[in-house]
Amino acid sequence: MDVTARCERHDGWWAIEVDEIPGLFTQTRRLDQVEDMVRDAASLMGKEIEEVRVLPVMDKETMQAVEEMLQVRTEARIIQERASKVSRKVVSLLRREGLTVRDVAQVTGISSQRVSALQRS
Repeated sequence: MDVTARCERHDGWWAIEVDEIPGLFTQTRRLDQVEDMVRDAASLMGKEIEEVRVLPVMDKETMQAVEEMLQVRTEARIIQERASKVSRKVVSLLRREGLTVRDVAQVTGISSQRVSALQRS
């Protein structure tokens, strides 16, 4: 059985409820402990859990801030991947034109070590 553990913060603890198993309530200090606690509690109730989805429940403002952070990080990763691809292309082009590693570093504003690494990838 796959379950979702809804976790709400109360007095330094995460209070955990699993709707798929009525009456399953437990608590932990940290979110990384939720899965084990849910499995243990379910086991005591004679239920076997396959997958536990941990769902922290926070106020709207906090959730929006977390969602914004995750979105920005995703956008940054995509841009970084694009920058790496373009950098490899430019390094390759400049080296084919006969520029030395140091000259490529000077032209592109990256270190000669990074130029060498980009050449190898």
